[in-house]
Amino acid sequence: MTTPAFAALDALELPYRVIRHGPVRSLAEAAAARGVPVPDVVKTIVVRRGEDDYVFVLTPGDRVVSWPKLRALLGVNRLSMPDAETARAVTGYERGTITPFGATAGWPVVADERMRGRLVTLGAGAHGVAVAVDADAALLSLEATVADVTDPDPALPDS
Repeated sequence: MTTPAFAALDALELPYRVIRHGPVRSLAEAAAARGVPVPDVVKTIVVRRGEDDYVFVLTPGDRVVSWPKLRALLGVNRLSMPDAETARAVTGYERGTITPFGATAGWPVVADERMRGRLVTLGAGAHGVAVAVDADAALLSLEATVADVTDPDPALPDS
């Protein structure tokens, strides 16, 4: 199976390892299937900051977007998340598979600083498929803005 994400990773010459796993129903299941701790399952969130203006926000699995921090970083008063159909239209990927690698538009990437120095996994454009990458190399290749843009996920124990 190939997705635009693999072509983009190859074009960037970014080393990665493909992880194929069955369906998962939670972040904890995804972490177990990928053989990594929950924080190393990086979520790619599509955020709308204006008309036809989006950013990708990368968050560790045990964190959630801090809307006040993200608004301050981006210098805007309002942000929203598009519905599933819009997210697919602007990225080329279904929710649960979204990655900035190979997306149909080269939206800017904002990444939480807690990703630095880790081996992380991200969606690879298809359900049940992820890639493991060196976070620092990935953030560099994506020209990501790295900042404190998350809070602990209150739904997770010990967050």
